[in-house]
Amino acid sequence: MKRIILYTMSNCPHCQTAKSYLEDKNIPFRLCNVKTPAGQKEFSKLNLRGVPVLKVGDQVLKGFNVKSFNQLYQNS
Repeated sequence: MKRIILYTMSNCPHCQTAKSYLEDKNIPFRLCNVKTPAGQKEFSKLNLRGVPVLKVGDQVLKGFNVKSFNQLYQNS
């Protein structure tokens, strides 16, 4: 099973949707708030703007889409 990281920030409805989905499916993940200094540093390495971003192993999914996430998750 690949490690999953969910990059989020407070008050982001799409981030909350992604977080709820992972929790509902009992998929283990690590939450990374991009507004904290450590989160900002980690997120900047991805060279992306905007959240949510899901990192599944080495694969990165920008935004949250159930179908795209499931394809990525099952193929990793």
